[in-house]
Amino acid sequence: MKLRVLIVDDEPLARERLRMLLASEPEAEVVGEGADGEAAVAAIRSLHPDLVMLDIQMPGLDGFGVLRALERAELPLVIFVTAFDQHAVKAFEAHALDYLLKPCKPARLRDALQRAREQLASKQSQNVSQRLLDLLEERSPKAAQHLTRIAVKNGERVTFVKAAHIDWIEASGNYVVLHVGKESHIIRETIGALEEQLSPDTFLRLSRSAIVNLDRVKELQSVAPGEHVVILHDGKKLPMSRGLREVEEKLKFG
Repeated sequence: MKLRVLIVDDEPLARERLRMLLASEPEAEVVGEGADGEAAVAAIRSLHPDLVMLDIQMPGLDGFGVLRALERAELPLVIFVTAFDQHAVKAFEAHALDYLLKPCKPARLRDALQRAREQLASKQSQNVSQRLLDLLEERSPKAAQHLTRIAVKNGERVTFVKAAHIDWIEASGNYVVLHVGKESHIIRETIGALEEQLSPDTFLRLSRSAIVNLDRVKELQSVAPGEHVVILHDGKKLPMSRGLREVEEKLKFG
């Protein structure tokens, strides 16, 4: 019996590469693809794949968010696919969970598929589900750990910006720009790492490159079919790739 595989990645080229690699694996069959987290959740529930090749860094609902959205009984076998993220990789290894680094190598993929088949054959999927739950619990943000101030270095001086005063945060490679009123502060941190340290009750990741302070949002506006922007009180417009309904709910209850 072939291993039924679902590919989830927001990058079309990454999905295409995985699809091509899996096409050369006679014991694997791609049963579907997802380009974002919400589509992934729906596909897992409707297709019931044996295995999900799951990207971690996706706009809106990321890979961990996909797993949190599922009930325990719905959790599939997962091979995480990620650009090199030292913290994530260490977490996967600590919980004996499989992962592939982009760009995926054929031999490494073949080994991961073989382990997945062995887990299914030996009925170890429940053990894997528990390891997934342990990982999610470990990575769940805890209220006591949310940043209330962010250190900003300027020459020999270090100043502290209150998180509540930030309007929005912009990604710039391995740096982020904190937009605070008319001021901007650059710090060396990835947007994903900073997002994990901020309160989800106050901040929301709108896209791969922007996090917004929900208290600064004035309105949502449609700019094209299926495309929306967030408008801040100062008039700044931020494109969003997150689902409209999810953002509306967050604004109502966040």
